[in-house]
Amino acid sequence: REEKNPSDANIKENADINSYNVLIEPWVTEKAHEKMSMNKYIFRVSDNSVKNNIKKAIEKLYNVSVIKVNIVNIPKKKRVSGRHIGWKAGYKKAIVTLKEGNKIELFKGV
Repeated sequence: REEKNPSDANIKENADINSYNVLIEPWVTEKAHEKMSMNKYIFRVSDNSVKNNIKKAIEKLYNVSVIKVNIVNIPKKKRVSGRHIGWKAGYKKAIVTLKEGNKIELFKGV
């Protein structure tokens, strides 16, 4: 029987987690920009964040109502440069669906 690390449980269950530690950056690509018209926004999030914490962080920072949060784990990838072998780091993305009528202004001044 495997025991969980108590520090990980505190991070995931803590309701007052700092929003800036959960959200790393908005994901700005052409595909992400197209999804904005469907009220879906994509963010890169920390590896230990969960859906509930992501939802609270988005609602707190951008003052919007979140309907749904989907998480995508991107695995690390092997990279070869000449005879040197390395790894490109993996990361976690969150696709956040907002309530109809809510909007996040990612590009101010455009």
